[in-house]
Amino acid sequence: MSNSEHRENLERQIREHQPRIRSFIKTRVTSQEDADDIAQDVFFQFVKTMETTHNPIENISGWLFRVAKNLIINKGKKRKESSLPMEANYDEDGDIISSLFPQTEESDSPVNVYIRSLMWQELEQALAELPVEQREIFELTEMEGFPVKDIAETTGVPVNTLLSRKHYAVKYLRKRLKSTYEELINQ
Repeated sequence: MSNSEHRENLERQIREHQPRIRSFIKTRVTSQEDADDIAQDVFFQFVKTMETTHNPIENISGWLFRVAKNLIINKGKKRKESSLPMEANYDEDGDIISSLFPQTEESDSPVNVYIRSLMWQELEQALAELPVEQREIFELTEMEGFPVKDIAETTGVPVNTLLSRKHYAVKYLRKRLKSTYEELINQ
């Protein structure tokens, strides 16, 4: 594929996916400015990944939504930025998403973008292996940002039951993803 064909393909993909990604982001952040920043970052990472990796993105839509979720989570946390750790920090109360996918200036390097995309794929596979109740509470709290108390009120399931389900999900995900994470970081 020539450079002009490659560029046209990228532009077509962006035009095709941009409305849905922007809509997805707008419903999950409070300000229009944050939504615009996140959308710009999503497509910047998409172009960068498409231009620097030899492995094509198989599911572009899924990849874009995963990157958007990651950026939304990190924007919402307003955590102090830290560099990509050389070993995973798995404390019991820690946030598994943030520990696996930190956002820093270095995190936009092609290697880190590639590592994050592989880890998202592994996370999705690991989530699919969980019992439905554990997967749902993990996704609602960690990926969608809903408070456990709100989920309990909506579903009628006691808070302690939801916390227990989430605990088992996090425990499983940490164990399941730790070796993959360490292999990628230590390459």
